[in-house]
Amino acid sequence: MRFGAQLTDAMDRLGPLCVGIDPHASLLQAWGLDDTPTGLAAFGETVVDAAKGTAAVLKPNAAFFERHGAKGMAALEYVLGKAREAEVLTILDAKRGDIGSTMEGYADAFLRPGAPFECDALTVSPYLGFGSLEPALSLAAEHGKGVFVLALTSNPEGKSVQHARSADGELVAQSMVRQAAERNAGAEPMGDVGLVVGATVGSAVSDLGIGLEGLNGPILAPGVGAQGGTAEELSQVFGNSRHLVLVNQSRGVLQAGPFTEKLRGAIQAAAQAAQHALRA
Repeated sequence: MRFGAQLTDAMDRLGPLCVGIDPHASLLQAWGLDDTPTGLAAFGETVVDAAKGTAAVLKPNAAFFERHGAKGMAALEYVLGKAREAEVLTILDAKRGDIGSTMEGYADAFLRPGAPFECDALTVSPYLGFGSLEPALSLAAEHGKGVFVLALTSNPEGKSVQHARSADGELVAQSMVRQAAERNAGAEPMGDVGLVVGATVGSAVSDLGIGLEGLNGPILAPGVGAQGGTAEELSQVFGNSRHLVLVNQSRGVLQAGPFTEKLRGAIQAAAQAAQHALRA
């Protein structure tokens, strides 16, 4: 089954929640874990256990593992493996973006079945041009994986690039939406090429006239919880495209750890809140 179909099924069963696996040093300390590769592995395994059957997707953030070098990456490999065993979908938040053989290398590391860091979907940066993503898009399509393209991020610096217009007058962000939609054309129940659109962008989607409704693919919406976004704002931000939205929460949910049952309860509550906001 392709990623878009798997994600649709998971969201229908469990709600539109993606739980980030972001082992900040402060969170590890709060959980009574050392800021070491061993601590990262234990943290990630607990989140996987709590999310099984309660969250549609898990999203490990590669940066928090990379900072521990080779052993940290081994911990990431371990966590991704545990998620596969638990049959929980994963989006690896790595935001890779490059050209030619370098992008081929990134794609092979994350999207090839059997790769050490195999995930179900990968976040990618298109700001060397959408076409630079072709190696990742092609490998994902070959193996039924997903790709989430950064489109409209909520950091203030993003506006200088994403709100700019190309020589033909098209907004850069709209160009990303259009090209992702072209990849998803005709896919049922939805395509495998998603977008990252921040939950804290306010009215930017409507103000800029960005048409998300025709994407026919998932929209990953970070920023709810610790970053200031609320579930209630999701309807305003995404309008008629909110049925495509996968709400990401990390610290806002993870602070309920380290006990699995308490964390599971926080995930269930967040999933219900997200579903209510998006169905309102």
